[in-house]
Amino acid sequence: MLFAAGAIFIAAFLLSFLGTYSVRRFSHHLGLIDMPGERKVHDRPIARSGGIAIFWAMAIPMIVGWLGSYWIQTPAGRHILPASLMRYIPGIIYDRTLMLVLLVCTLGIHLLGVADDRRALSALPKLAGQIFCAAALVGLGEWVQPGAFRILTVLDHAFPGGFFISAVVSVLWIVLLTNALNFMDNMDGLSAGVAIICAGMFFIAALIHQQYFICGLLLMYIGAAGGFLLFNFPPASIFMGDCGSMVLGFFLGALTIRTTFYSGQGRWYTLLMPLIVTAIPIYDLLVVSLVRLRRGRSPMQGDTNHFSHRLTRHGFTKKGAVMVIYAATLASGLSAPILALVGSTAAVLVGMQAAAVLAIIAILERVGEHTQ
Repeated sequence: MLFAAGAIFIAAFLLSFLGTYSVRRFSHHLGLIDMPGERKVHDRPIARSGGIAIFWAMAIPMIVGWLGSYWIQTPAGRHILPASLMRYIPGIIYDRTLMLVLLVCTLGIHLLGVADDRRALSALPKLAGQIFCAAALVGLGEWVQPGAFRILTVLDHAFPGGFFISAVVSVLWIVLLTNALNFMDNMDGLSAGVAIICAGMFFIAALIHQQYFICGLLLMYIGAAGGFLLFNFPPASIFMGDCGSMVLGFFLGALTIRTTFYSGQGRWYTLLMPLIVTAIPIYDLLVVSLVRLRRGRSPMQGDTNHFSHRLTRHGFTKKGAVMVIYAATLASGLSAPILALVGSTAAVLVGMQAAAVLAIIAILERVGEHTQ
């Protein structure tokens, strides 16, 4: 199983690496070029088609896996497949339709991002598209397996309307993470690196609960983001665009639901695990949105008031700012995967650790004049 998971990672990484190299050459023809501007941190035109490579680096293994799940049910497939993998076949067959649902809905968010990258969409249509894709994921998942892409399913029978509340919260959570990583894509290498770190924490949690199918999807996700990051790390030669950052956020949002609640294990405070792991991008999203609203601007209108921008105004280089945020993301979320294994006292310490990291960020943001 570890060999299969490693093969998935390598395949996604190579597809992303080769895909990023290829789409970078054709960005002009695709109309996906990010021009310098007032709220931009780059001073030359740069391709922003990397999200295409990221999406297909995940889509191709998923399509192959979906088709392969039917092949392994044939006599030839069962004969060739190693005996050590046979016990995982029922789980793969059980989840293959959900994987297809996830792929189709991720394609929808990817196409929305491509449209926005080619010609900037206004805030409401973009948000409506995100909500539609998230609602489709939750709804179709419910049709395939009840509770597949819903959090707080315990509310279903707790009181009338509990199912509706669970569904709405699930949609909002996916949209929140979609925009959190979209907003985080404001400096070279930032969104992809943070996505990899967060996915790594969820991989550990899935491994603890022996959710090997989810482990494979998370490794595929990490490989796809990693292959692109080689081109995007400062100084970047290509950007992912909204067609990549929204895909990373949407896909991770879906997998957080599966990782955290699929096994049904853990005490009530395990519900906080996704919030702790993704605390840094969510914090940045909320703070920047509040600043924009306070100034009478749309939260979806870009500016240079993200934490990364404030760090550069402190004197950090772009690479230095990115590394600081990597470290903060790792520090806040590193202990979160063990929440399901510890008692309430240790859980409080995990929460305090994340809160302390956020407090440091809040202090750094408010030293001197940093808003523009």
